[in-house]
Amino acid sequence: MASVETAAEHERILREIESTDTNCIGPTLRSVYDGQEHGLFMEKLDARIRNHDREIEKMCNHHFQGFVDSITELLKVRGEAQKLKNQVTETNRRLQDDGKDLMSSMEELKQCRVQQRNIATTIDKLTHCLPVLEMYSRLQEQMKAKRYYPALCTLEQLEQTCLPRAGQYRFCSIMAENIPKLRIQIRDTAMAQLRDFLESIRKHSDKIGETAIRRAQLQRSLDSSVSPQPRALIGRRSRREAAAGTESDGQGGSPSSEQDSGILDVDEEEEEEVPGAQDLVDFSPVYRCLHIYTVLGLRDVFENYYRKQRRKQARLVLQPHSNMHETLEGYRRYFNQIVGFFVVEDHVLHTTQGLVNRAYVEELWELALSKIIAALRTHSSYCDDPDLVLDLKNLIVLFADTLQGYGFPVSQLFDMLLEMREQYGEILLKRWNITFRQVLDQDNYSPIPVSTEDEFRHYTSQFPLQDPELEKLPFPKKLPFSEFVPKVYCQLKEFIYACLKYSEDLHLSSTEVDDMIRKSTNLLLTRTLSHCLQYGIKKKNVGLAELVQVIINTTHLEQSCHFLEEFISNITNIPPDTVNATKLYGMSTFKDARHAAEAEIYTSLNTKIDQFLQLADYDWMAAVQGGGALTASDYLIDLIAFLKSTFSVFTNLPGKVAQTACMSACKHISTSLMQLLLDPELRQISMGALQQLNADVQECEGETPRLLHAFMCLLQHCAKDEVEIMSVLKINPRTGSPRFMTSSIYSVSLLHQNWLRRTS
Repeated sequence: MASVETAAEHERILREIESTDTNCIGPTLRSVYDGQEHGLFMEKLDARIRNHDREIEKMCNHHFQGFVDSITELLKVRGEAQKLKNQVTETNRRLQDDGKDLMSSMEELKQCRVQQRNIATTIDKLTHCLPVLEMYSRLQEQMKAKRYYPALCTLEQLEQTCLPRAGQYRFCSIMAENIPKLRIQIRDTAMAQLRDFLESIRKHSDKIGETAIRRAQLQRSLDSSVSPQPRALIGRRSRREAAAGTESDGQGGSPSSEQDSGILDVDEEEEEEVPGAQDLVDFSPVYRCLHIYTVLGLRDVFENYYRKQRRKQARLVLQPHSNMHETLEGYRRYFNQIVGFFVVEDHVLHTTQGLVNRAYVEELWELALSKIIAALRTHSSYCDDPDLVLDLKNLIVLFADTLQGYGFPVSQLFDMLLEMREQYGEILLKRWNITFRQVLDQDNYSPIPVSTEDEFRHYTSQFPLQDPELEKLPFPKKLPFSEFVPKVYCQLKEFIYACLKYSEDLHLSSTEVDDMIRKSTNLLLTRTLSHCLQYGIKKKNVGLAELVQVIINTTHLEQSCHFLEEFISNITNIPPDTVNATKLYGMSTFKDARHAAEAEIYTSLNTKIDQFLQLADYDWMAAVQGGGALTASDYLIDLIAFLKSTFSVFTNLPGKVAQTACMSACKHISTSLMQLLLDPELRQISMGALQQLNADVQECEGETPRLLHAFMCLLQHCAKDEVEIMSVLKINPRTGSPRFMTSSIYSVSLLHQNWLRRTS
């Protein structure tokens, strides 16, 4: 019963699948999969599919014979159609062959008749048009020969006279149409030549400027030879370093090109007469283009174009190379291009009527001047070579003089040179700082030995030594100062010369030059040399002997300051006692250095004493030694020996310095001994320790006369008589020892006695 129901259900599902749209077959199929007879249903489905396949096959077999018959008939028709096509093609070919000869004959006949008609018409009309053709031919020849102004005249005559008489013909219309084109061609050709001219002078502005600068340089030389300067070192155009540099570095080949390029060949060997801008440059493209544009009624257009292009070129010329500051040649090329640009503009200004005017040129120059000054300030700030700065200054002066000769104001350039003077001074100070340090490092800090008169004169020619007693001494002898003194003095003079070189040709008065040199020299003394002396004094390896020599050296340099004053006055021709004249600060500089050296001597001496005192090793609980007197401690004996040898080194020191050194040493010894007794960590002292300290104090008191003897020998080089020595030393009339020494020792002795009382 279940199998019958299942079969009926499967039959229903199959009918539903056959009759239902495929979009709605989902639920039906789901019911099959949900059931338990899935395999049986698939067998039913396969059987149903085989039944339908048999029905389809039967239907196809029933209609197949009719289809085959239709195809057979169609193939027969195709053969007949192909035959018909071949017949039509053959008929068309024969027709074309028969008509080709006819068409050729008719075309030839047509061409002959057209030619006959045209020839007749041409012969008839040419008799009326020959003048027009002849004039047009002349126009073409003028265009070919680049005679543009006659060509413009021919165009004018052809347009206004000949063409109206010839009538309305095609070639006349063509000519009439070509006349504006020819005008444009003439205008464009002239403009192209102008562009070539502008490009050429842009490329060769360096050469043009170089020639103009050489011309101005030659004129300066002639002016100098006709009216020489009263002094060789002062005044405008007194030296020719910049001139020599320009002539030596500025030799180059002349650019050669076509005539329309604007640059003409110049013989470089003609040194006596330097060519001007009109000799180097062919300005005919400018004049030709100006005249053509004037005839065409476009003068304003041409003027605006020319000025616009020259402004663009001016911006290019005024743009310096990024590495211009590295060499003088970079600056020279920059200046040559600028001079070349303005020389051309000046010539155009004076040889054309209104192409450029004075206001336009002045506007360009103001623009150029601001950019030049900005570029020079920027690039010169990178320079750290004083020689290059000096050469640059001379080059700027020559550049300014050249343009001033063409009427351009250059006062701002000279103002900028005065600003550069500060930079030049700073660079000089840096170089001299290195020089002074090298001199200090190479100095041996020893008096200079001289064996012959020539050696003595050699050193006295470098440094103004005023010592009659030294001159009377026989050879060999020693100068009191070391090599440092003449070298520094010579370097000071070299610095003054370097400052003076920059002041030349700046249109400054002698007073201004003198003030500038003195201020720079003061900076050198108070800042550079002072720091170098401090550097030499504070070095670690400088001993007492070197410090003593530094004091002697600075003393002699201080004494030479008035010679530097006279030296500056001689080269500037300004008396040193002039009102408002700047004074040199050299004396205070050397005094400060000497005081620093003296303080370093005191400090070094006390440090050495401390090193000896550090060797003191008192046994504060030592027992009393019986029999015989106690001997002084070894460290104290070595210390006294050191002081004796040190005082003998102070031979050439001023008495005040030697006195202060001795007083400082004795006071430092007494203070240190007192600190040993007053040490808060010292809780107990035995009688034996006090006896040893008493022996050391007695040794100091006993050695005081011998130290006094060495010190008096030292002072004999400075004091005038024995009374002065006694007053300096403050001799105690009862003991014969100097009070400043015995007072300190006495303080220690008194403290020692107090300890004895306390212990007893």
